[in-house]
Amino acid sequence: MQLVQQARRLEWPFRAVVADCLYGEDRGLRDGLRTLQVPYVLALNPAHAWWHPEGVAGSLQEVAREAGWVSAEQPGRWVPLTRMFRDGSTQEWWAVEIVAGPYGPEKRERAVVATTDPQTLPDLTTWYLVTNMPAPSEGTGSEPPFPPASLEEISRLYGLRTWVEQSYKQVKHTLGWSQYQVRSDKAIRRHWQLVCCAFSFCWYHVSHPSSRTTGETQKPSEPEVLPDPDVPTQAAGTGKKNQRGKRQAATGILADGLTSGTRVAGALDHAAALLARVVRAAPTRSAPMPA
Repeated sequence: MQLVQQARRLEWPFRAVVADCLYGEDRGLRDGLRTLQVPYVLALNPAHAWWHPEGVAGSLQEVAREAGWVSAEQPGRWVPLTRMFRDGSTQEWWAVEIVAGPYGPEKRERAVVATTDPQTLPDLTTWYLVTNMPAPSEGTGSEPPFPPASLEEISRLYGLRTWVEQSYKQVKHTLGWSQYQVRSDKAIRRHWQLVCCAFSFCWYHVSHPSSRTTGETQKPSEPEVLPDPDVPTQAAGTGKKNQRGKRQAATGILADGLTSGTRVAGALDHAAALLARVVRAAPTRSAPMPA
């Protein structure tokens, strides 16, 4: 909440606060954001429920399963939407407005379920969302405190959180943000600042191909991650404790050799390969809403 208040105080523009279910299930946070009149799109647990009579669907997942899905030709109350990414690729999703319990287009909060498969509601590609942004309406009632949002807009906004999480994984694992143990408080803060600077340099480098300081032409190659000899083969890829070997192998690609002159070693020569997966998965910008 303090970060939101600081953003408002500094007049930073943002469409909505987006966060996972750890924050979405915090009723105090949601009440605080509504008090500040800040729009939000927060995740909820699939089993998120409310009081309901016996025999009546009383959770987000149960209501979504009763939304009338038969097939793409007979979707019931499910609405098709297309997620578009920066590399031009698209992905077909479906969304449904939950009208049950405390949620609905005419109520204080709306609940939305978005998924790639309304039939099975797969865990990895199904979002259970709550928002205080009003639904688009043809009515001429009182003006809402912030612009309305369609099902597609709500899904797009929550998709931005995945983009932030992906960048966080690159910073934490590949660039060593999490390797701050056994340091003083000041040293930890300095370490984090250096890692964030390194990530910024990577982004600058990949978006400015002509900024290389060397005139040598280097043939880009896909980095090869070799198994760490200290990690047993049967243990590779299992558990967090074995991630150290993977991180060492991955970070070994940053510098491709000794420097050829009085300049910084070519530590960013593989920045494009390092961030390629992130860029491919980046969502597009929001389309302008009709007046």
